[in-house]
Amino acid sequence: MASNDSRLRIHKEDDVTYVEFVDRNILDEANIQRIADEITGLIDAEASPKLIISFANVDHLSSAALGALITIHNRTKQKKGQLRLADIDPQIYEVFTITKLNKLFEIHETAEDAVASFA
Repeated sequence: MASNDSRLRIHKEDDVTYVEFVDRNILDEANIQRIADEITGLIDAEASPKLIISFANVDHLSSAALGALITIHNRTKQKKGQLRLADIDPQIYEVFTITKLNKLFEIHETAEDAVASFA
């Protein structure tokens, strides 16, 4: 599913697409754009996407990455899909809280919790 230069691990179970980051630090503008484009492609490929983005491997996230997540969230809503974020490190979660993005995104402790939340 993902190309060789992908910064993502992607797999699908039933009607849920799991996205996991390869890199520990998501800071580079060019990589963030590639990641956003790849995830947008996954969203566009589904009639009503169900997407879980796991941050299990991520230690650092730039503001550009947060901006890309907002774009991904909006695109998912346009397609009447559902987006869940999971496995977020407490330090990164603090950034979501400070920016009030924890109110925008549905965030779960684990990917399993996120799967269980789909209606």
